[in-house]
Amino acid sequence: QTISIAKAGITTVLNSRTSVLAAANPPSGRYDDLKTTQDNIDLQTTILSRFDLIFIVKDIRMYSQDKLIASHIIKVHASADAASDNIKTSKESNWLKRYLQYCRTECHPRLSDSAATLLQNNYVKIRQDMRQQANETGEAAAIPITVRQLEAIIRLSESLAKMRLSHVATEENVQEALRLFNVSTMDAAKSGINQHMNLTPEMAQAETQIKRRLGIGN
Repeated sequence: QTISIAKAGITTVLNSRTSVLAAANPPSGRYDDLKTTQDNIDLQTTILSRFDLIFIVKDIRMYSQDKLIASHIIKVHASADAASDNIKTSKESNWLKRYLQYCRTECHPRLSDSAATLLQNNYVKIRQDMRQQANETGEAAAIPITVRQLEAIIRLSESLAKMRLSHVATEENVQEALRLFNVSTMDAAKSGINQHMNLTPEMAQAETQIKRRLGIGN
């Protein structure tokens, strides 16, 4: 993997030796469904376009879900010092590391012809849908769909094939990669309000007063 940089007159290619997992909070502290995705994420498109998958994780207040999360966190802390758990985790971790290392060194899959055609058709359709959405709302998408996203789907497809130690990425791998892309980046790009509203000064003032009295999500 490599990263291409063309900034301030400097053009170079750097080796990428790791994956990046980043997390961030919205500017208001909580995700506001009444705002656009761009207002909630508040990051430059040049940064967002470099991530393969973008997930929006909302803290929904549900009794059953909160109970499961609390139970899981308590169990993690309660068993943190258990020697048997540490030994078991260590063995499983070493096995997984060896398997991943073997996949990386021995397996280098490439897209089959049918998988490449399927991916090409879906990429063109996604671009058309995003262009239509931009024309209807009058605003550009918060997360642009460019060739970088196409390369991301290709990487996901090849990674899924590599996990099975297959030297060919099939249509099934492409479909699963597209599913992951749709439930993450595409869902994030389409979330929030879908239509542009022209507020009068009176409406804007009323909206401000309502927001002062009601919390986000109420």
